[in-house]
Amino acid sequence: MAGWDRESGDGRGMEHREPAKAPLVPRRTVLASGLAGAAALGLGLSGDTFTVAGEAKPLAGEPNVSLERVHSQARNREVNLVLMYPEGVARSGLPVCLMLHGRFGDARRSAHGLPTWLSRAVAAGEVPPFAFLAVDGGGNSYWHRHPGDDPMWMLLDEVPRWLAERDLGGDDGQPFAVSGISMGGFGALLYARRRHEHDSPLRAAAVVSPALITSWQEMRKRKAFVDEAEWAGMDPLRHIPELGNVPLGVWCGTGDRFIKGTRRFISLTRPEVASTTPGGHNSRYYRKALPEVVRFVGGKLDR
Repeated sequence: MAGWDRESGDGRGMEHREPAKAPLVPRRTVLASGLAGAAALGLGLSGDTFTVAGEAKPLAGEPNVSLERVHSQARNREVNLVLMYPEGVARSGLPVCLMLHGRFGDARRSAHGLPTWLSRAVAAGEVPPFAFLAVDGGGNSYWHRHPGDDPMWMLLDEVPRWLAERDLGGDDGQPFAVSGISMGGFGALLYARRRHEHDSPLRAAAVVSPALITSWQEMRKRKAFVDEAEWAGMDPLRHIPELGNVPLGVWCGTGDRFIKGTRRFISLTRPEVASTTPGGHNSRYYRKALPEVVRFVGGKLDR
């Protein structure tokens, strides 16, 4: 995707911002990587108002996780980049799947267990090697533009450059897939739509317990959108055709607060994987779903 038209990014006539190819400033500051980064890093799960009890355990001794901070021009702040790799494989040139965190979460608490499940799937020959990238998108952003803070612009325009700088994501640095939990599931579907609209379709989109709310009365409580019209302009349930033909995987527990919206999405899209099994909006369910996400996403890569 050669440059993103920022002015049309949210589809509501937003004011003009810096062009997509504006240089990033300043250059990234590496905080930690490899063993040092893993030792400093604690990953947990966060969803819509869900937090992990207690402190997340640090991934000390896991060399397949790296943590850096970079400056995001789109978000007007420093953000964390968490890269998760399969163990025992060369990292150069690996394809990348985004992992978008949930509400009140961040990149460091986005995907507990993913490094292990990814390594196991690759070692077992279930999927080719690839990496996951988690990046801070804001605690209640729903991954769309707010005054002075545009996480979707970051994903579309800055992330490919950050990945290319690290020799990841292919020649153009573009992620080949996206995944997300809760609010991150909403964001993942919005991101898949934007990639299709800009003629750079994804190979896969996988969402777990996606925060698909079916009424404005309920959504407005989250204070994530200016008004109903803004929400309607981005709500994945109202923009199914804009997803194109991206292969979809959807997981949601039958006791999840978002099961109604998820079932509606499944009925409208008929995804390749549609898993609604017992479970709630919590880490216990996520631990069952995320290994399947790894296999689904990795299965879309050429061997």
